[in-house]
Amino acid sequence: MRRTQKDTEESARVISRRGLFLGGTMVSFAALLAGRMRYLQVEEADQFRLLAEENRINIRLIPPNRGLIHDRNGRLIAGNEQNYRVVITREDAGDLEAVLERLSTLIPLSQEDIDRTIREAKRRSGFVPLIVAERLTWDQLSKIALNSPVLPGVSPEVGLSRVYPMDTDFAHVVGYVGPVSEKDLEAQENPDPLLQIPKFQIGKIGVERWTEDILRGSAGAKRIEVNAVGRVMRELDRQEGEPGDDIRLTIDAGVQNFAQVRLGEESAAVVVMDVETGDIIAIASAPSFDPNMFVRGISHTEYAELTENDHRPLANKTVQGAYPPGSTFKMITALAALETGTVTGQTGVRCPGYLEVGDRRFHCWKRSGHGTVALERALSESCDVYFYDVALKVGIDKIAEIGRLFGLGERPDLPMSAITDGVMPSKAWKQERYKQEWRIGDTVNASIGQGYVLTSPLQLAVMTARLATGRAVKPRLIHMVGNETVPVEPAPSLGLSAENLRAVQQGMFAVVNDSRGTAKSSQIVEKAWLMAGKTGTSQVRNITAAERARGVISNDQLPWNRRDHALFVCYAPYDKPKYAVAVVVEHGGGGSTAAAPIGRDVILRCLAGEMPPLSAYPASQRGRIETQLKAMPLRDPETGAPSQSRA
Repeated sequence: MRRTQKDTEESARVISRRGLFLGGTMVSFAALLAGRMRYLQVEEADQFRLLAEENRINIRLIPPNRGLIHDRNGRLIAGNEQNYRVVITREDAGDLEAVLERLSTLIPLSQEDIDRTIREAKRRSGFVPLIVAERLTWDQLSKIALNSPVLPGVSPEVGLSRVYPMDTDFAHVVGYVGPVSEKDLEAQENPDPLLQIPKFQIGKIGVERWTEDILRGSAGAKRIEVNAVGRVMRELDRQEGEPGDDIRLTIDAGVQNFAQVRLGEESAAVVVMDVETGDIIAIASAPSFDPNMFVRGISHTEYAELTENDHRPLANKTVQGAYPPGSTFKMITALAALETGTVTGQTGVRCPGYLEVGDRRFHCWKRSGHGTVALERALSESCDVYFYDVALKVGIDKIAEIGRLFGLGERPDLPMSAITDGVMPSKAWKQERYKQEWRIGDTVNASIGQGYVLTSPLQLAVMTARLATGRAVKPRLIHMVGNETVPVEPAPSLGLSAENLRAVQQGMFAVVNDSRGTAKSSQIVEKAWLMAGKTGTSQVRNITAAERARGVISNDQLPWNRRDHALFVCYAPYDKPKYAVAVVVEHGGGGSTAAAPIGRDVILRCLAGEMPPLSAYPASQRGRIETQLKAMPLRDPETGAPSQSRA
């Protein structure tokens, strides 16, 4: 049907309105898009440029060089060494297993190493470098470089790793570093970002741990360009971090080495203190271990050898060991009696070989007794009954007060691991600890350093330094941090009577120099270096009445772990004290035979500044001592390298 003019005009008007509407909509949409594009490209340009830059550029931390540790004379005892290692990138290697097999012909690489690398590669992205082997020699690294065309994806790297050139000498003092563990991270409220770096190492024990914040330093950073999948394309710039501060200890490496070697195969400890400053000159625990094993990776076999050894090489006996001090404690009992006026230096006590308390008999080490003895002879010959008697008159609380004054039962403030408080018992202590009343027999036992009394070799050294000076000398281990010397605090007086202190010192002098002194055989004959000391023997087993009746079994007839501990404390020179020494030999038998000779040799090494001179020993002993000193495998005093000593 033919459309009329009117219908045509009406259709045209409808089409025009729709066209205008659609056109307006399109123009509006275009204008909106243009506005949005202008907003994103002009007004938000800086923000999107930053986002794009962050996707293209990564910032990675650079571990700082760890601070060095030296002895008091500047000899290196913990340093850093170059660590040559080889890494492989899976996506560049192609056939990973084949490349690793070829690599194993150039460097020591076991099938276990190859399997471990393949397993690690499957867990990580293909562009992440994996460490295949560490601590390679320069020759091995050169071989890899020469064969690089047939080793796709393989590349060498150079880093730093901790090294301990004195190995066993400082293991218990300095400690060692190890990889960061989850426990390490949990222990910190705001962990340093450095700790997130794979295989980053921190101090685990000893000075390395307790001065971690000083030694670690601060991280550097590098900006690297990566592609869309995160692969490193190039390094844009680098800012090195701040290395950690160096630390200088108070320890003399030469004396430390001498002490460590002198302990030999014993399960023992020795501590040397400067009585004026409190500086620890040597602090040796035997047997020791090589801390480098823990840095490089210790095997299960090696670790089992350390943990299953009954001499406990991993334990630092100088500060962790808590031992009954035996007769080395008798000076404390004596001072408590003197300070309270219970006795004077001339008061006599009769020793028939035992003291009866109630229905129990407490024996003296000398079965026949010492007769009537005063303080000097009681110390010189170590009469037990004398100290039983005066302790009962004084009471345990006064003895404990004097003991704490001399550093017993108090934790020394040093950057070392697992330091024991020891035990200086009192009535209140027993009530709190065991919910029991203090008994009179407890006082008798404590008077000669048995029963509940426990001390560490370090605490015994502190006690001896205070006995020598009458001042509250505090031990210290850090001499310098960076270029700053750690100040020495003047030690205040203990507030004791000079007369009473002198009476005890004279008794200690007689121990070593009197003809009947228990340490007479360890006398120093050099007049300028005369020594005062005290032997000690502490029981680790009960001796029954039946055994006493038939005769006490001698230590050399007992299994090693049932023998008495041997102890010795000393200081020298007597008239102007410079050094104090404490020695503990676990299950060594007698203090006079096992511990005193070690103490004499070590203090002579300090006084002489070199090998102990033969002239300082009694003439009858010089041949034996010369042979002994020559056989000691000491380090060279200049280089630190192992060498045969010369007396």
